[in-house]
Amino acid sequence: AVAFVVAFTVPAMSADWGFYGSARMYTFMDDRSKEVSGLGVSDDDLSWFLQGNSRIGAKVKNGDIAGRFEYGSGPNLRLLNAAWKFGAGTLVVGQDYSPIDTFISNQQGPPKWGGDIDGLPWGGIYDGRTAQLKLKMASFQVALVQPKVVSVVAANDTDTSMPKIEACYNFKTGPLALKVLGAMNTHDDVVIAGTTETSHSVDSNVFGVMAKYATGPFSVAADLYMATNPGNFGLLVDNAVSKAAFASNAIQDSDAMGALVVLGYKASDMIKLEAGYGMVACEREVAGVTTEATTTSMYVQAVITMAKGFYIVPEFGTVDYGDLEVTGAPDTKQGDISYFGAKWHINF
Repeated sequence: AVAFVVAFTVPAMSADWGFYGSARMYTFMDDRSKEVSGLGVSDDDLSWFLQGNSRIGAKVKNGDIAGRFEYGSGPNLRLLNAAWKFGAGTLVVGQDYSPIDTFISNQQGPPKWGGDIDGLPWGGIYDGRTAQLKLKMASFQVALVQPKVVSVVAANDTDTSMPKIEACYNFKTGPLALKVLGAMNTHDDVVIAGTTETSHSVDSNVFGVMAKYATGPFSVAADLYMATNPGNFGLLVDNAVSKAAFASNAIQDSDAMGALVVLGYKASDMIKLEAGYGMVACEREVAGVTTEATTTSMYVQAVITMAKGFYIVPEFGTVDYGDLEVTGAPDTKQGDISYFGAKWHINF
């Protein structure tokens, strides 16, 4: 019995385990206009909580095989994947960041987003940590990702016949880094009447680019994307018109554009300053009636390094939802949110 147990435990003991963790507190005040608060009046609130992206995890390596798991507070599973390195390539199996996920901002954002939102809903590009099969070959990545189903029709059933497909290519030369990305997703909403089935295909996609440039203490980064039905794709988009609609017995697409620009300045080894602006505009046309909305966000922050792995991040920012514009109707004000405070962040 002892020999049997040892035979199974020795391989596990020979793997290289590296544990890590991060505790993050969100301590902000926010002011929501009456349109956002839903109370008919503006509302001020204190938000003081452990961020959901506080985490504990481990990276494991054993020869050509590697793995990783990570749990956030809640608890919630953030990452669970393993990789096989073969020749010039790596095959990743499990829940991981998607190839199109792009991070250029350190924005904390309003409390609705739980902190560390990185400007993603307002011009960033983020599909989340998803179940996938991913192949990495040098600077190129392609993945078959768990498909996203966001119904448009009041369907009796939904059908998927293929995974979401995502790809990106990263290029770096000196202080300049570039990324080109694209992805597509599809599913069918099925309406059943008696013995008759009618399928409506909901197609969505996103294509984008990102660039970063750093020289001395200064840095600038920007991304730009175009998308069809980003809300149905699963892209993190904070806009009321991001999803397709069903009218005239057909799917009516939403066309979207997003952009995010971030400026950085390293004042010293202790203080780094950052400012960013993001926007996402969506438009949907149904029977000659166009519905449009544009959401914008701005922020300024300082990342203060108190000790190795210990950061305090004071920030002030706003999110403006602008007006909902519908052909032939008065514009509808959607309100705004402003916030200020700090994140407290310690890695261990």
